[in-house]
Order: sequence, then structure tokens, then C-alpha cells
Amino acid sequence: MIEPYASQILLELAEIGRQVDSQIDLFHTAVLIASLDHPGRSLQRYTHHKKRLVDACHKACGEDNLGADAQLTLLKTILVEQEDYTGDIETYDRLDNADIMSVIDRRKGLPVTLSILYLSVARSLGWEIQALNFPAHVFLRIETQGERLIFDPFEDAKIMEAHDLREKLKMLVGERAELSSHYYTPMSNRDILIRLQNNIKTRLISGEDFTAALQRIDIMRLIVPEEPRLLFEAGVLNARIGQRKKAIKLIYEYIESVESQGEKDEALLLLKELEYGLN
Repeated sequence: MIEPYASQILLELAEIGRQVDSQIDLFHTAVLIASLDHPGRSLQRYTHHKKRLVDACHKACGEDNLGADAQLTLLKTILVEQEDYTGDIETYDRLDNADIMSVIDRRKGLPVTLSILYLSVARSLGWEIQALNFPAHVFLRIETQGERLIFDPFEDAKIMEAHDLREKLKMLVGERAELSSHYYTPMSNRDILIRLQNNIKTRLISGEDFTAALQRIDIMRLIVPEEPRLLFEAGVLNARIGQRKKAIKLIYEYIESVESQGEKDEALLLLKELEYGLN
């Protein structure tokens, strides 16, 4: 639950939302968001932890011109073998698996949360690494000197070949699913942060905590203020908690901000239902 003390953090998140994507500090933003659920907890503790990981990797490098395989081996040595980071298989749906502070404390988390840690450490070392737009799971791709490796931060930095990715896709999406070039597209910093918050939002909705889920959408709207779909989602959740007038206002804003007639028609149906309920 987000408390009133968090106003300064929300102002900082709004400022981040106005930044060019490449300027966004992914780790710092994830920690800021997590701090909303941990009033009074020091952010420096987590910033220092990331610095310690970066320093350990830098010390172990031996040379600056490492290939992709050597870079991945080094990340695995520090994060997995020395620090015990791994995916939480047993309690995957725990809310704190999507909370970067809790993930650092527990050394367990979701693919997207662990990815933020790997990305932040590797990028601090100047390495070229991206999170891929894979459905329902985040994989990372590290690239240097013409060599590319895709790996899974959730499975202890396991290298993923094409057949591994195909098998994972079928398991996650369905037997008829096939790999698409779109799934190899890098995600932006905002994409990663939104996916992280969507994980929390989905779990809150499943638990019927619609007020807390709405707060997650409010956070997402700070990070991506020009994303119209969040207006629609906010409208739906406001309706679920009985705030019909606010829901109607948000749906009208959504209709004005989208161009697709199909999206407008979907929203108009909901709007008709909400306005009928006020009469």
C-alpha cells in the first residue's frame, strides 16, 4: 500500500517519466518504486549492493576485452555462484518476487526483476546487454565482438539456444506457438519497468485488491505518461472500486487519445454501461 509519505518519491518518478528512455537509471528507478512499499528503508543499502557486485565483476575481469561467453561466465560467477541469485520456482507468484528490494534481500525473484539486476551490473561495466521482448518471460542477450548469447537470469544464467527458446515459448503460451523475430526485439527501460509493475498489478487483481492494483497503474502512468491504454485500465479499476464518475472521466480521456476505431468502440461499450449505472 502506498502511503502519504511517498509524495517525494512520486515526484521523482514523474521526473523520470519526462526523461529520454536512454537516460533512465533502470536500477535506481526500480529501487525507488520498491521503496514505496518499504517506508523508511534506506535506498543506499541497495545502491551499495549493486556497486559491490559491479566492483566484484570489475576486479575479476582480468582484461577489458572479454568476449560474450567470458562476460556471461563472469556474471554467473558473481551473481549466481557467489551471491546465490536464482529464480523463485517454489513460490513464483509471491508479490515480493517483483520487488527489487525484496529480491536483493532474498536473492530470489521473477525473470524481470533478476533481469534488472543483471542489466544494471553489466551496463555499469560498459557491456552491451539487452532484455528481449519475449512473451511471459524475460531473457537477456549479451553481445560483443560479433558474438551473441541469449541467457535466462531466472535459471542461473543458463544459455538459451533456439530450441530452448521454442520449448519455453510452447510451455508458456501454448503448443501451437512459434518463435517470432519480434521476440528478439530489445525492450526499452520503460518497457522493463512497465512489465515489472504489470506483474505486481496482475497479482493484486487476482487477489481482488483493486485499490492497490490501481496504485500500480498510477505508478506506470508516471513512468509512461503518454501511454493511453493505462487510462483505460485505470478507468476499469476505478469502476471496480465504485468510483464510476472518475472511471467515466478516464474512459473519455482514453477515447480522445486513441486513433483505432476498434479501441474506441471497446471503450464506448464500457462507457455506456458505466453511465447507465449512474442513472
